[in-house]
Amino acid sequence: MRICLIADARSPIAQNWIRYLIRVGHEIHLISSYPCDPAVLPVASLHVTPVALSWFGSQSVRNGGEGKRTGGALPHWSTATKKAFLPLLAHARHWLGPLDVYRYVGRVRQLLTTLQPDLVHAMRIPFEGILAAEALQGQKIPLLVSVWGNDFTLHALGSPLMGYLTRRTLARANGLHPDCYRDLYLAQQWGFTKTKPAAVLPSGGGIQTNVFRPGPGDRQLAKRLAIPADAPVVLNPRGIRGYVRNDSFFQAIPLVLKRKPNVIFLGLAMQGSQMAEGWIERLQIAHAVRLLPSVSREEMATLFRLADITLSPSDHDGTPNTLLESMACGAFPVAGNIESVREWLADGVNGLLCDQGDPTSLADALLRALDDQVLRKMAASHNQRLVAERADHQKVMTQAETFYQELSKGMSHAHSTILK
Repeated sequence: MRICLIADARSPIAQNWIRYLIRVGHEIHLISSYPCDPAVLPVASLHVTPVALSWFGSQSVRNGGEGKRTGGALPHWSTATKKAFLPLLAHARHWLGPLDVYRYVGRVRQLLTTLQPDLVHAMRIPFEGILAAEALQGQKIPLLVSVWGNDFTLHALGSPLMGYLTRRTLARANGLHPDCYRDLYLAQQWGFTKTKPAAVLPSGGGIQTNVFRPGPGDRQLAKRLAIPADAPVVLNPRGIRGYVRNDSFFQAIPLVLKRKPNVIFLGLAMQGSQMAEGWIERLQIAHAVRLLPSVSREEMATLFRLADITLSPSDHDGTPNTLLESMACGAFPVAGNIESVREWLADGVNGLLCDQGDPTSLADALLRALDDQVLRKMAASHNQRLVAERADHQKVMTQAETFYQELSKGMSHAHSTILK
């Protein structure tokens, strides 16, 4: 198949999909919404369309394969200036981003007319899906749109124009790829016709269990991080994101330490964060916290194996890739009690759910997990089976490839993929 993906080429999610599709023999053309290194992916062609002020923004993502999280733009500004400006930029993108998309619609339409792909896959609604839908208006090329965890609960509500263009995107889409059933139901409320095909699959293309696998913690790594041999480890792998309640995370730490003073907390991709350092100083918890830099996939898996518990205190999410990765490695998950996460975690069975906005609720969940080794052991076994059944990389991508073929052929019997 000749497939055109419209995606952020820096994203590990996009890179995982693209590498698989190339490996199994498809011709891949990429329209990237962010500037990227053309040597990263061996695509047939690469075109950059920095839509929705992406040329001006900054976003840290973890590259696939050997890559690490890498910064975005604003290279000539101080770190403090960038951090002060970014919340305003995020708000501005909801209002100005949709207008900026139209600068590139004609260019993308011409590219697609020339390429004549069998399928266009836009790897989230804002703003790649919006761009694809507008460029394909009046054309017969099939459009598949992926939905990520905050497309409806956050971005579609960001401005009236974002809501309008979200509806237009879903109306033009021939197929939908959400990573949780909640987003499939929300998509239908936003105008995606129930009779259209959808495939509910992990957004990252599933878990590569040769990398994310259970095993003993790396004691050399623990030593480098000054973690005592008998210290339980809690890992927050979510980094600094606007929809992750790191305020609750840091405020819960002293509550946990009152009962268990030897616990060590790791904050991934928080090294150098003034926000994180400010919480640590105010709460006087520096002795128990390690702020880590961004890491590669392999280093991430090593951290998951080192951790007794992983934490995901988010307000907006679909199926977090870090949640599945941690489950595959045997770490016990504690997560915010949101609908999409409940599709994977049963409270008290294979994880614990908490009120992500309440530090006391979060601390209580962490303390319960730390106290109950039997629960953690049973959950580890349960979660490894669950990942193998519902999120194995080869299984997920085989189903995705079949879905591509159905959409490209316009088969009326293309069906929703049910993963249970």
